[in-house]
Amino acid sequence: MGRAETLAARIVPVPSGLVARVLREVGVVLAGSVLVALAARIRIPLPFTPVPITGQTFGVLLVGAALGAYRGALSLSLYLLEGLLGLPVFAGGASGLKVLAGPTGGYLLGFILAAWVTGRLAERGWDRSPLRTAAAMLLGEVAIYAVGLPWLAATAGAALAAKYHTGVLVAVLAAGLFPFIPGDTLKLLAAAGLLPGVWKLLGEEEAKP
Repeated sequence: MGRAETLAARIVPVPSGLVARVLREVGVVLAGSVLVALAARIRIPLPFTPVPITGQTFGVLLVGAALGAYRGALSLSLYLLEGLLGLPVFAGGASGLKVLAGPTGGYLLGFILAAWVTGRLAERGWDRSPLRTAAAMLLGEVAIYAVGLPWLAATAGAALAAKYHTGVLVAVLAAGLFPFIPGDTLKLLAAAGLLPGVWKLLGEEEAKP
């Protein structure tokens, strides 16, 4: 199967002129970073872990699927740059290098990989059906945790182990993975209904070969 059209390409078609094309590319990438920043305003702190529940993950996965691999990864890279430059785009309106260097910094870096993964799968047409959309979102979630959990272990593993009176691995999983599985499952199911539904409204349910 060749590369399928992304939602962004369908909704905001690529114009013919060079200037218009550049403006279009900048616009969709910037819009993706803004969407994630807005989703980051949803923040629910948990007393037993430095990792809060946020809306960021849902925004990241949607941006990746809508923009495709490279534009999605670029949009999340821009999002991180905005936060590092002091814009209040991280969870709860936070910003700065201290956030990226802290316990949740790995999750932020994992956003870039997750956007690329979900975007690449969307380019293969996975966002047209609920089951494949759910699979794409699950792999995107795995990408986030693959970066976030080791980072959490490196920055706060010892403190968490002392707090829970257990080993570092168990403590990190208890603080950085297990509490978020129910919410991540709901986000996955929401995306599995949303993306194929949008494609259906646009008159296309399956990727063209």
